[in-house]
Amino acid sequence: MHTGINSTLPAPNLHVFHPRRASFMCNYSTLNPVVSSSAAPSSTRQHLSNLEKLLQKTNQTDPEGVVKGCSNGSVETKGKVLLERLNLSRIWPEMSAADDMSPRNLNRLQRLLSKTMEYSPRNNLGSRWREYHGCYDWSGLLDPLDENLRREVVRYGEFVQAAYHCFHSNPAMSADEAPLPRHVSLPERSYKVTKSLYATSSVGLPQWVDDVAPNLGWMTQQSSWMGFVAVCDDKSEIQRMGRRDIVIALRGTATCLEWTENFRAQLVEISESHEPTQKVGCGFLSLHKTPGAHVPSLAESVVDEVQRLTEMYKGENLSITITGHSLGAALSLLVADEISSCSPQVPPMAVFSFGGPRVGNKGFADRLNEKNIKVLRIVNNQDLITKVPGVFIDERLKQDPDKLEEEQRNESFARVFNMLENNNPWAYSHVGTELKVDTKMSPYLKPNADVACCHDLEAYLHLVDGFLSMECPFRSNAKRSLAKLIDNQKSNVKQLYTDEALSLNLERRDSFSIISCLPSPSR
Repeated sequence: MHTGINSTLPAPNLHVFHPRRASFMCNYSTLNPVVSSSAAPSSTRQHLSNLEKLLQKTNQTDPEGVVKGCSNGSVETKGKVLLERLNLSRIWPEMSAADDMSPRNLNRLQRLLSKTMEYSPRNNLGSRWREYHGCYDWSGLLDPLDENLRREVVRYGEFVQAAYHCFHSNPAMSADEAPLPRHVSLPERSYKVTKSLYATSSVGLPQWVDDVAPNLGWMTQQSSWMGFVAVCDDKSEIQRMGRRDIVIALRGTATCLEWTENFRAQLVEISESHEPTQKVGCGFLSLHKTPGAHVPSLAESVVDEVQRLTEMYKGENLSITITGHSLGAALSLLVADEISSCSPQVPPMAVFSFGGPRVGNKGFADRLNEKNIKVLRIVNNQDLITKVPGVFIDERLKQDPDKLEEEQRNESFARVFNMLENNNPWAYSHVGTELKVDTKMSPYLKPNADVACCHDLEAYLHLVDGFLSMECPFRSNAKRSLAKLIDNQKSNVKQLYTDEALSLNLERRDSFSIISCLPSPSR
């Protein structure tokens, strides 16, 4: 029986049995030839009889036809027909679940569910690095998504995951002494961390509260580790990228006071700006500018380190890449604005933001455009965080250019429009170029995935890795492992894949690799 199967089934189709091999080790396995016919159920005996007749018939008619696959079809076609005639679903009911399975190849599914991270190929960016860094606003690279840009976007997202992991490994920070140096486990060995970044939340209480309880400072001001600055110091990677890259990575909201700052959404003027119409969110600006008791402000730390690194590598091709998720995406824009304001000779600078909220008004967006700061916003169409805070008068009209042109002809409307835009404390506007993905395009996630899943950073990287274009489905050759996505968002992954993960012993029992050992918070 074993000889018959091995000599008849084509090798490319033997993998169908591989994912369930462990389940065939029981004493009553219907594929175990040592089990007698009398001990097996009648349906199984009938199946084995049909199987033996079929194999004998195949060997008699054309013992090498299936293996050669010359004139009557390909090897895989004949193997598929043979497996269909075997009717494996009668003894392997799980096979019927393939209707909801994409990809259908079980070997590929096992690879996707494995813990081993597999990446899209890294090509030499060479002289095109400025294009991938946004010098032309990523024109022609987003729809369909260029494979090199896809890999770069995922790579920068993993720097943010490293920031999340480092913070959650040790979230506590002493209020009485300066923080100790932290070790950040980077996904890129070609980069080294040069500085830790801290942000200070400062929420004022009414004066009468200070009078009654003057020792509540710990409730109103708190400094937390926010991210890091890293620089590429590997010669081969510098050659591949076409320049030496400085990365600034910022995590999202993680503390109660940071959540409080998020809700302080009133627009306020930028202190360094000479234009009163340029405004940003009050809470974001506070986190960016407020120093702590033992740490400088985020703005000061970033500017000092960038100036030091640009001076150290003076004369080389340099780039500054700022990346963040959620709150970190909002702070990334403020950091980019701060660097361009304080450094006279700034290398090309780009922001890659994931799931970022609105940060300022149209005046602030114009300010960044004037400074030639390139921003690529990766947005999940189902993510509510990207639609807050405030109202957005101008974006509504941008969706209908004809309507905007018609209304602008009306001088009275133009005056009212400008007044609302400049004086409304809730008139927010997005910045930069948008790369839009959609949870519903993933064959692995439930179409009704909850708010947390739609904002989760790993879900973002999963969607980017599978994105082809707005008109095409999820790409079939996506490389990113599903293991961490299932670990983070098990309730939002289709049941078929969570069941397969369970059968492959991929339920969370041990930590993943260094960068995967903690989930990215859904904040």
